[in-house]
Amino acid sequence: MTTEQTKTTCGYVALIGAPNAGKSTLMNALLGCKLSIVTHKVQTTRARLLGVMVEDQHQVIFMDTPGIFQPKKRLERAMVSAAWDGAGDADVVILMVDSTHALDDNTRRIATSLKEQGRDVILVLNKIDVVKRANLLTMAEELNQIGNFTDTLMISALSGDGLDDLKQKIFDYLPEGIWLYPEDQLTDISERMLAAEVTREKFFLRLHEELPYSATIETESWKEQKDGSVRIEQIIYVERDSQKKIVIGKGGASLKEIGTLARKELEEFFDRRVHLFLFVKVRKNWGDDKERYEQMGLDWVE
Repeated sequence: MTTEQTKTTCGYVALIGAPNAGKSTLMNALLGCKLSIVTHKVQTTRARLLGVMVEDQHQVIFMDTPGIFQPKKRLERAMVSAAWDGAGDADVVILMVDSTHALDDNTRRIATSLKEQGRDVILVLNKIDVVKRANLLTMAEELNQIGNFTDTLMISALSGDGLDDLKQKIFDYLPEGIWLYPEDQLTDISERMLAAEVTREKFFLRLHEELPYSATIETESWKEQKDGSVRIEQIIYVERDSQKKIVIGKGGASLKEIGTLARKELEEFFDRRVHLFLFVKVRKNWGDDKERYEQMGLDWVE
């Protein structure tokens, strides 16, 4: 084997875009497993989440970021800040766009801002399996007039169409260097935080109609059991007593369903038995509680 063949590449790739562009679905598809939570609700991703992919001599460190929009509340400002920080730290930036909708102001602002920053960006139009090609070409042309893109690719993160081409393009732009993570490491977040994310996904899927994004979930206790299982205790923080009642549900039905769905997915992910216990607590204005931001992996933004 020649020296040229043994050279390794490694770099950070930021997935950015407006809410619900499909960033989390794409990262999961590229990693070959579900790491980032996915719901049909916007603003599901709250903090940067790293996912590590190794293929041949390449190590790609994906950064799934919150959707970028015009923030109003402190939590929203922190989320958008995390997304832009991810783009700033990346070796490769991918702007993902949901091609099933007309271009919105959020996407236009993102493309313009990246151009003003002088960043080289790969434009990725997602969900092409349900969009006419003529519409895709029109959207691609309009975006290229707004932004400065090195490449324009069309994919379906859900079906896998175009992902091989996207991976190859990413490999082309990765800088040479040693790998930053062990070959078998999938992410840098703790098991406790990953478990909280899984439960948060089930929470949103179960209560998407009844509750807005006024809850956060933390893993308070993680205890290894002698039989190889793990006992996990989590707290669901809500802002009002009325929300607590909704989360618990009649006879505890809602909370039980959330816990059952989360436990099953955690057992599959960790490949072990999981004993999951959920508690609901009211913490008024938790969105202005600095400690909650630290637990979520977000910076405190004034």
